[in-house]
Amino acid sequence: MDRRKAKDDYKHTLQPMGVIQIKNLKNGRSFITASANTKGTINSLRFQLKTGAFCTSHELCRDWQALGEESFTIDVIDELAPVDEPDHDYDADLRALEDLWMEKLQPYGDRGYHSPKHRLSR
Repeated sequence: MDRRKAKDDYKHTLQPMGVIQIKNLKNGRSFITASANTKGTINSLRFQLKTGAFCTSHELCRDWQALGEESFTIDVIDELAPVDEPDHDYDADLRALEDLWMEKLQPYGDRGYHSPKHRLSR
């Protein structure tokens, strides 16, 4: 297999998709986000938090810096199964799955790092 074909095959391979939770083990607060590439997003989030570049939630960034990485978990809490349609757009599915977890966990105020305006804002 030539390099160009391998690269093209990789680009068209579905990555694991789902909902990710960053959870503060000290106070139970959480941050929820959906991703079309959970492995890549987890790596990106961890890097951003370690370097202080995570701007989506200033409170989360502050807690991460104050408490350290060992006080947090970053996990996939739900996966989205691929469908048999090659041109399927997963954006709506991911938003719906994220909204479901936002409703279930209510990660606002003392329970999370989201502001109430995040609710069904899409």
